[in-house]
Amino acid sequence: MRNLFFLFFIFIFVSCKEDVLPKPKAYLSLNYPAKTYQKLSLKRPYSFEVPKSTSIINEPNNWLTIKYPNLKASLDITYRPVKNNIKELLTEAEKLVFKHTVKAEEIITKDFVNPEKRVFGSLYEITGNAASQIQFHVTDSTNNFIKGALYFYAKPNYDSILPAVAYIKEDVLRLVETLEWNK
Repeated sequence: MRNLFFLFFIFIFVSCKEDVLPKPKAYLSLNYPAKTYQKLSLKRPYSFEVPKSTSIINEPNNWLTIKYPNLKASLDITYRPVKNNIKELLTEAEKLVFKHTVKAEEIITKDFVNPEKRVFGSLYEITGNAASQIQFHVTDSTNNFIKGALYFYAKPNYDSILPAVAYIKEDVLRLVETLEWNK
């Protein structure tokens, strides 16, 4: 009888506990600087607007690096003059994009055409754990060719960097929309 009472007593205390529920996943709350732009101050065969919150690194051969220190990312811009080699430049740019197909889930292409400013190009958004999530190229098809690629200084984890990619993508679109060729 005593054992039965003891068993009943334990049963009551054990059964009165609430169910244990797993905690919901936590998400990073990232704060991004407000968007303000300024015209590129370096002398180049091209000009465009860049975010004021970035730092611009002058590179040889009219190349440059747009650094996002708070996001640990950079947008690397390469420039090449067109010398009857536009097909070669376009093929090279697309090869660099499609090297990421091994890790990419999808590559989304958006074309740019602005005949008034003579700006023609493509933007490639690469989803998945690829090394570069955004790449683009623009040209006037006769004299100038620019290629850009976004890189993060971390192991690619697309889900984690997706908000930062979206933030920088706006800057890339602004860059292309404000691009002008200098004579």
